[in-house]
Amino acid sequence: MEKQKAYIAVIVLQCSYAGMMVLSKAAMSSGMKPSVFIAYRQAFAFFSLLSFAFFFASKGSPPLTWTGLCKIFFVSSYGLALSFNLNLAGLKYISATFGTAILSIVPALVFTMAVCLRIESLDISKWHGVAKVIGTIIGLSGAMAFTFYKGPSVYHTSSTARHSFDEKPHSKHEWIKGALLAIAGQLFYAMWITMQAPLLTQYPGKLRLTILQCGLSCLSATVYAAAVERRGSSWKLRWDIDLLSIAYCGVIVTGMSYWLQAWVIEKKGPVFTAIFGPLALVIAAIFSAFFLNETLHWGSVLGCGLLVLGLYCFLWGRNREAHIKAHQGLEEAHLQTTTVISHDGKNP
Repeated sequence: MEKQKAYIAVIVLQCSYAGMMVLSKAAMSSGMKPSVFIAYRQAFAFFSLLSFAFFFASKGSPPLTWTGLCKIFFVSSYGLALSFNLNLAGLKYISATFGTAILSIVPALVFTMAVCLRIESLDISKWHGVAKVIGTIIGLSGAMAFTFYKGPSVYHTSSTARHSFDEKPHSKHEWIKGALLAIAGQLFYAMWITMQAPLLTQYPGKLRLTILQCGLSCLSATVYAAAVERRGSSWKLRWDIDLLSIAYCGVIVTGMSYWLQAWVIEKKGPVFTAIFGPLALVIAAIFSAFFLNETLHWGSVLGCGLLVLGLYCFLWGRNREAHIKAHQGLEEAHLQTTTVISHDGKNP
């Protein structure tokens, strides 16, 4: 059972991400405003993580300066508040399955940005470098196929089978609009992920940094939501799918999943965590068909296949590169040890 804990944890993670998309889509379909949803979600996330700070306080972290606080505010505003708003705005016009599938382009986007910023190395003269480039291209092609090619339906939903959150059909123009908004949201989210490494270097303490980003993004999201939604009725929460979705996304996804993902990465590494990403797409497709009465199209199947293929190709290149670097490090250490021993052997 001890060996299976990491597998169980990563499956729970992907289930939580798939549930996030399905519940968010249900909340949008019931009339919840995306900007209000994000403001409440970040507030729930902030207060749930703040409770952990009393038990897991970061010791020895350097004090924050006003410059550092402004930097964190800017990064969290576009990486969390803006990206989530764009994603949910697009989710009004696309399916929850596509909303989950588009998450698969994040590793490719992060890789591209990291290479441009010289955070990530790329050697196209080696097979692992070529695999990363090909995986990035295939993944982006899958996103484009998912966006611009809908195709015939794989199956037809019965008109008599009505669910609580049935989807109204959207035109091709609305589908493209929603897809582009979702892609823009993932672009800003990828920028946020790319900036986490330099932020953690300057301001160590993962919990403190996460709490600050959730709190500051809640502030910017609330200001934006108050500007676009001035009616008090838009802010009322009832004991329905809206409150359930907000609490789930804020507490479970941002709170619990943050710690669970950190634990899995510590035990198995980031590649192990990312390679299970397509599982969330399969789960979301099943949940969406059952709970939201969504119809699956062949264009979605094609885009999904390309996204999964590109992701695995990209991750294979990353994994192969890590193995080569580790092997080279061992050889250098062995060579240095041999040199020291032979040098010492010549001296009495």
